[in-house]
Amino acid sequence: MFETKSTTDVITFPSDEARDMLTPILREGAQKMLATAIELEAQAWLEERATLLAENGRRLVVRNGHQPARSIQTAVGDIELVRPRIHDRRTGDEHEVFHSKILPPYLRRAKAIEELIPWLYLKGISTGGFAEALQSLLGSNAAGLSATTVTRLIRTWQDEHAEWSARSLADKQYVYVWADGIYFNVRLEDEANAKQCILVLMGSTADGKKELIAVLDGFRESEQSWTELLQDVKRRGLTVDPKLATADGALGFWVAARKVWPATREQRCWVHKTANVLAKLPKSMQAKAKARLHDIWQAETRESAEHAFDSFVEDFGVKYPKAVECLTKDRDVLLTFYDFPAEHWKHLRTTNPVESTFATVRLRHRRTKGNGSRAACLAMVFRLAQSAEKRWRRLNGHQLIPDVIRGVRFIDGIKLEVAA
Repeated sequence: MFETKSTTDVITFPSDEARDMLTPILREGAQKMLATAIELEAQAWLEERATLLAENGRRLVVRNGHQPARSIQTAVGDIELVRPRIHDRRTGDEHEVFHSKILPPYLRRAKAIEELIPWLYLKGISTGGFAEALQSLLGSNAAGLSATTVTRLIRTWQDEHAEWSARSLADKQYVYVWADGIYFNVRLEDEANAKQCILVLMGSTADGKKELIAVLDGFRESEQSWTELLQDVKRRGLTVDPKLATADGALGFWVAARKVWPATREQRCWVHKTANVLAKLPKSMQAKAKARLHDIWQAETRESAEHAFDSFVEDFGVKYPKAVECLTKDRDVLLTFYDFPAEHWKHLRTTNPVESTFATVRLRHRRTKGNGSRAACLAMVFRLAQSAEKRWRRLNGHQLIPDVIRGVRFIDGIKLEVAA
C-alpha cells in the first residue's frame, strides 16, 4: 500500500498477485494492433512515392527491412515495436526520411503514463516515490521512470507552460469565460504559505469550442492576482470583452473583471452558492433547502425562478437569516443566464467546466508533509489541464453564439425575433 498523508483520500496500488489476468492478452493485442498500423502507414507512404523512378526504371523509394525494436511504456506494460526501414535513393533536397506519426522517433512512453505523473504529484507523492508507485501500478517494467526522469519531465513541462503563457491571443475572441481558484495539497517549501492556489481561466470561442486561456500561480484568490492575469491576457491580444463570465461570488475575480472587462456581464456559480447557503443551515434542513434551491435555477423562466426565490426567502428567512442573506446578496447575478440562449444554460450556471477538470486532484483534505515546489505544482496543473482540454466538447447550441456576439436579445432563453 502506498498512500497520501490524509484521513479521507487513500491511493491503493494492487499487488503483483492481484493483477488482472487479462493484462498479458491486452498487451499482446496492443502490440499486434500497433505493429499493423505502422506497417500500413509505411505502405501508404511508399505508395505515394511509387511513381518516383530511376533512369533504369527501378523505384527510388523502397523498403529496406526494419529498424531495431524499441520498447514503449504503456499502461499494460512494455510493448516491443519495430518500425519499417525505408530507403530513399534520392540525394540533396529531394531526399526524404520516413517518420511514423503513430510511433514518433523519440517516443518512449504512452501519453497516459505522462498524465499519471502529474496526478500522483498533486496527490502528494514525492519525486523519490514515483518509482515505487509506478511499479505498483504498471509493474516492474516501470522502473525506468526514476526520480531523475520525473524531474526532467517537470522541467520540460515548466518550459512548455512558460512558452504557452506568452502566446499571442490576438486572433481569439471568447464569448463566455469561466474562472476559478483551485487549491492543491502539494508539498511546499514555504511552510508559512503552504496552500497553493492556481488561478484557472477558460473560455468558449465563437464556434463553441472550450479552450484553456490562462493558468497562473496566484496568492489565494486575491483581486491583485486576478487583475494581473486578466491584464496579461489583454496585453497579449484579448481585447474584446467576453459577453458573460461565470465564477464563484467570493473571488477577487469580480473586482478585477469589472476593471479590465467593464462590458462583461456576471453570472454567479450555482454550485458554489448552493454549498455556501447549505453550510449556514443545520444538517437536518440541508436536503430540503437544496431541493428548493434547485427549483430556482432549474426554473423554465425568470418569473418562475423569481417566484421560487421569494418562496425560499419566506420559508427560511425567519429561522435562518444568514443562509438567506448569503443567497439574496447575489440575487440579480444568479439569474443572468436567463438573458442567454436556453441551450447554453447548462454551461453558464456553474463553473463546472473548470471544476470537473480538477475534480480528482482538488484539495479536500490536509496537505502532505515534505518539501515541494510551487513551480512544479503549476507545471503539473498545466499538464493535466492541457490533457483534459483535448476531451472538452463544444457548447450545446453553439450555432446561436453568433447571435450572442451580435447582441441579439434573448428572453427566458428564447431569441427575440425583431419584426422587419
